Amino acid sequence: MGPETLAQVLRPLKERFPAAEHPDVLVGLADADDAAVYRVSDDLAVIQTLDFFPPVLDDPYLYGRIAAANALSDVYAMGGEPRLCLNIAGFPEGMDPAIPAEVFRGGADAVAEAGAVVAGGHTVLDEEPKYGLSVLGVAHPAQLLRAKGARPGDLLLLTKPVGTGVVLTAAQQGVAGHEAALQAATGSMVALNREASRLAREAGAHAVTDVTGFGLAGHASEIAAASGVRVVLEAERVPLLPDALRLAEAGAVTGGGRRNVEQLGARVRVAPGLSRPLVDLLYDPQTSGGLLVALPPEGAAGLEKAGAGRTVGSVEAGPARVEIR
Repeated sequence: MGPETLAQVLRPLKERFPAAEHPDVLVGLADADDAAVYRVSDDLAVIQTLDFFPPVLDDPYLYGRIAAANALSDVYAMGGEPRLCLNIAGFPEGMDPAIPAEVFRGGADAVAEAGAVVAGGHTVLDEEPKYGLSVLGVAHPAQLLRAKGARPGDLLLLTKPVGTGVVLTAAQQGVAGHEAALQAATGSMVALNREASRLAREAGAHAVTDVTGFGLAGHASEIAAASGVRVVLEAERVPLLPDALRLAEAGAVTGGGRRNVEQLGARVRVAPGLSRPLVDLLYDPQTSGGLLVALPPEGAAGLEKAGAGRTVGSVEAGPARVEIR
């Protein structure tokens, strides 16, 4: 579902639960952010998120691990630590029980790596398999990371390369030479954003979001809108998965990427003369993508030196939109 469509379907919920009536809901329906946050006390907030999707790989273990890493990422994007997880899943009737068992094992291994625990869940019959997690995390209310807060003069740092949507599409279509790209994409997708979140906090991050279904351009536009700033992405500086550009040039562009282009509209401006396949990769929906961090230049330099990401743009005063240059 694209960002404009999502805004429309959420409107009745926002009207039913106005933010002013729930002062302990620190992040909720009124905010375009990665998870909900509820203040339990002056020094404790709980972070809640839920995410699930159909298989992205044939290997059930890796699918489970990627889906879990993707769900955990929302808590890391908010500056929290996951603590408790519940499985949410659907599988076809008659499926070999060994397959869902492997999906759950993959998810459990990702959760254990995060230092959290799976304590239950809910499974239904569904013609198409689906799996993910509801994740509860914790943070100090004063130490939350938000999508808002970017300031003119900040640099933008991206902690993972983009291109998972294009690579997965190429694999599904059997595009020649996709194998090495798929291996690299898998390694990126199973990697947790735990360390990136910690380093971002320590580096004085002003705004953070994780890059998932709306692509780099779409999630950058959320930072721009929430912060009231212009976000500039330098297309040639954005790290790409190996062979992702070649596969995009071969036509392995996702339907989700096309929807992002349509729905982001005037919120994103693209400079003339840029390679269309490269621009497509900036709209490409990501599965278990990296964190996009707005932070002072010295913080960005420190993270780059630590190998935690690459500077891909900057924040300027101006209209709340994204400019791809």
